Amino acid sequence: MTVDLAGLDFTLPAELSATRPPEARGVARDEVRLLVSDGDTLTHARFRELPAFLRPGDLVVVNNSAMLAAAVDAELDGVPAVLHFSTWLTGHRWVVEVRDPAGTPWAGRPPESVARLRLPGDATAVLREPWLPGATRLWVAEVDSEVREVLARHGRPITYSYVPERWSADYYRTVFGREPGSAEMPSAGRPFTETLVTELVARGIALAPITLHTGVSSPETGEPPHPERLVVPDLTARLVNLTRAAGGRVIAVGTTVTRALESAADDRGRVHATAGWTALVLDGSRPARVVDGLITGWHAPGASHLHLLESVAGAEVVGRAYRAAVDTGYLWHEFGDTALLFRRRPGAHPGAAVA
Repeated sequence: MTVDLAGLDFTLPAELSATRPPEARGVARDEVRLLVSDGDTLTHARFRELPAFLRPGDLVVVNNSAMLAAAVDAELDGVPAVLHFSTWLTGHRWVVEVRDPAGTPWAGRPPESVARLRLPGDATAVLREPWLPGATRLWVAEVDSEVREVLARHGRPITYSYVPERWSADYYRTVFGREPGSAEMPSAGRPFTETLVTELVARGIALAPITLHTGVSSPETGEPPHPERLVVPDLTARLVNLTRAAGGRVIAVGTTVTRALESAADDRGRVHATAGWTALVLDGSRPARVVDGLITGWHAPGASHLHLLESVAGAEVVGRAYRAAVDTGYLWHEFGDTALLFRRRPGAHPGAAVA
């Protein structure tokens, strides 16, 4: 299996999709595999070994957003559908996506303005206009009921076709989730356990939160990331700046944390308290200014997240890590394995050893 190092393009074998949570496969949350790349070496480990790859004085920044049960059964033109609630806007206006019940893209008549979807509990959603210019996958909808009540009574976690079974919301919770608002689980935080967090703190590794509410992903289209709500608290901003000033490393747990911190950073890499929306797109042309390392799951071919990884670690490091992951059978998606990618050190060169 080959990986295009420049374009981060590769083919994902079907057997490398994690179709069930690790617990259902007999693997504890923190026992999923962890591939660590520091630019010179690739190391294969288990996630519970994460503290061994960090140093006292490092700062681990986590996303405390919690996932909503954001998928509900619906009908569009009398045809069964699933409506994914992606992003709350104002009042009863939400960004939504219409999908087929099998978790695949909608195959019926294309959605159009003023189309009505019947929802459980006699609720109705009316599509008003596409949310983003030039795209018709995501729509702004007005709902005649309180959406969070509809989701609490009738919603379930969003799933796609590579997860054929339905799993309870417990499998989509992270130890950091405190602020409900994400359409999908901030999955990089899933392997953390209370025991692991305790060990990190005991080793002198600090943790700090941001909040970034994720919208729905685009597993088929490869669209750039769309705007998302975020909060970078003042205390987290100060901890990031103090860590960098003292020579410690800032480790982001997930692409969501990376996007939040980089959105809150000025041109000098100093982070400021921030609240609102971010439309920042990170790639190799806009390298990360704050994040020194990134804990992440494995992303599908064509995903915009791959370019965000490139902004932190560089295309060569990311490409080599992905080639190793495919060749050694790492598992993909939210229930899969993980990676820790560090920014290449100055003067580092290719030619990694594998431990």
